[in-house]
Amino acid sequence: MNLPGHGRYRHSAITSRPTYEWPNGARLALVVCNNIEQFAFRAGLGSDSAQPGAAQSSRNYAWRDYGNRVGLWNQLEMLDELGLPCAHNVNSAVLDACPEIAPALRARGDEFVGHGRTNAERQDALWEDDERRLIRECRDGIARHAGAAPQGWLGPYLAQSTVTLDLLREEGFSYVLDWPADDQPFWMTTRSGPILSVPYSVELNDSPAIVFRQHTGRQFAEMIVDQFDEMLEQSGRRPLVCSIVLHTFLVGQPFRLRPLREALRHVLSQRERLWVTRPGELARYVAELPKGMVPGSEMLP
Repeated sequence: MNLPGHGRYRHSAITSRPTYEWPNGARLALVVCNNIEQFAFRAGLGSDSAQPGAAQSSRNYAWRDYGNRVGLWNQLEMLDELGLPCAHNVNSAVLDACPEIAPALRARGDEFVGHGRTNAERQDALWEDDERRLIRECRDGIARHAGAAPQGWLGPYLAQSTVTLDLLREEGFSYVLDWPADDQPFWMTTRSGPILSVPYSVELNDSPAIVFRQHTGRQFAEMIVDQFDEMLEQSGRRPLVCSIVLHTFLVGQPFRLRPLREALRHVLSQRERLWVTRPGELARYVAELPKGMVPGSEMLP
């Protein structure tokens, strides 16, 4: 039986790979990714606070818009308090609609990651030329506000077509977050050369946890602590990446922010054993490792 496949990477069991270290001898990298999104009013796609798949309405539009008006700013104050760097998956449309956002992220030195034009649409059903246009418009829109084009990409809803990786590589992107297949980075093939997959969790992610599984903010915080403690122990055997994924309109709510802060304080109590970084910095470090250390690296030039 021949099952459909993707042809982008080969199987690799994590226990059979070479061991390496992160900077300063750390074995666990900590990456916090925040999502800043723009939605259409009563149209397109979008989450709902009470019922998955609910029709778009003024209520759920306003609930999500809370993230840009209030939630993000709650998050940034918390991140400043903790001294925690962050990467932000940003829709290019949100930077146009909310002019305070880009200067605030730049002031922190945070990373802008391409996240499509808007989360009211997906890219996986587009024709190739239309998908390339979406990628270019997002890249160029972010560059206008950030001062540089993003190097990383996370598609809205982590959705990719059969040519997304090819288009991203051709449009100047060096890594992606859309393939949650590993706790270590690995190289993937494209028709124009390799592109790196950086770990990005769909489990330690407030959107599926809170919106779809209806977990509380405190349950999500407990997930962070359990994931981190287990991965810190496992990292004694191999290097790992612990990614924590947030959304402004979810954990930016004060009652969820409070347990999140407690969980992050627990994580950062072990800061001396961690490499606290952003995905772009991690991708650049991995690109400099010797061939053979990272799965798929044999295809590097």
